[in-house]
Amino acid sequence: MLDTQSQSASIKEVDRPVVLSVEHVGKYFKLPTEQASGLKQAFINWTRGIKGYKEQHVLRDINFEVHQGDFFGIVGRNGSGKSTLLKLISGIYVPDSGRIEVKGKLVPFIELGVGFNPELTGRENVFLNGALLGFTREEIEDMYDDIVEFAELEEFMDQKLKNYSSGMQVRLAFSVAIQAKGDILVLDEVLAVGDEAFQRKCDNYFAKVKKDSTKTVILVTHDMGAVKKYCNKAVLIKDGEVIVNGNKDDVANRYTLENMRADKRDTDNDKADEYPTGLNARVPMLRINALSKQILTCDDTFQFEVEYQYDEPNSYYLAIAMHDIRRGGVTYDTGANVIKLNQHGHCKVKFEVPLKLFNNGEFKLVVSLRTQNAENPNLTDMVAFTNDDNCCIFAVRDEHTRDYALLNDNALQIKQIR
Repeated sequence: MLDTQSQSASIKEVDRPVVLSVEHVGKYFKLPTEQASGLKQAFINWTRGIKGYKEQHVLRDINFEVHQGDFFGIVGRNGSGKSTLLKLISGIYVPDSGRIEVKGKLVPFIELGVGFNPELTGRENVFLNGALLGFTREEIEDMYDDIVEFAELEEFMDQKLKNYSSGMQVRLAFSVAIQAKGDILVLDEVLAVGDEAFQRKCDNYFAKVKKDSTKTVILVTHDMGAVKKYCNKAVLIKDGEVIVNGNKDDVANRYTLENMRADKRDTDNDKADEYPTGLNARVPMLRINALSKQILTCDDTFQFEVEYQYDEPNSYYLAIAMHDIRRGGVTYDTGANVIKLNQHGHCKVKFEVPLKLFNNGEFKLVVSLRTQNAENPNLTDMVAFTNDDNCCIFAVRDEHTRDYALLNDNALQIKQIR
């Protein structure tokens, strides 16, 4: 059944023409390393073979295709090269290697409001912005009423733009972008424009565009919910290279993991200690290893193991806590002395945690190794703990649950009583 569906999807894609082809594209910029104060110094540098700059390779061997009717996502952390890629696609930059082929009229909207003049009226700015996008006056006049209606600014179009609020300016800019009658619309971080009511209108617009097989949208966003909701394909860029290409869910899930990994990196590079933070001669190793996949649904159970080295003959305890990365706080804690152990040397202990109670979110597991307090048997003393490099992260992504609260409806519901 799965193979038949896959075959059907492939046939449908083959039937649709390729409207954007990116083949082996690379781009670098020259960053000056020393300044030549004049022609003489520049000549001396040249004779000595001193370039005076270094090459920063922003994109390396980028390859993907976008078919007509695709809602195509480009995803990546800040600095990954996605904005440079968008400027290459839009013709603002020229690639240093490879080639980009576009079939059809491409309308780039990389920064909302670029080209607006605060001294001109809203009406004049619509015509100015439309001209910058390559439209004739007649074409702009044809879509003017639709632009104003979508932006909900009928009463303000003859006022100068400097008297608009920032939200009004963004609404006008976005309306110009989406009403432009192009074949390919390129949008960069524009899904969170305007107030809640306007966002609902934008959402309806994208839902409509998604059903139009003649329109193609290329969207850059950090919102993985938008990628899963709108896009049918996506690419993930990291350090100037495509690391995931095709399946939107794979791209969104991998991006979530990349963010969690980046958030938990240890930023302290001035460690004078022989051991990493949290570890010592008594416990030289303590870490949590994921045994199951790290992107799960509420029906899954996350399995992990605690691996450590402890050679002292006395009994000891493991305390495990689960932190909510997005919302903050401790979701669960085993307590200081719940898991009592007697193994010694290099050990691995397996655990699991069911996820059926949780809404979508990102979570971090941390563990500490503790021993009995010599004076008070009801207390334990911490010997070692996991730092950001050796804890464990995982995420819950389930289409049947929500993002806001920690607990889902299976765990808790507030019901009206009479």
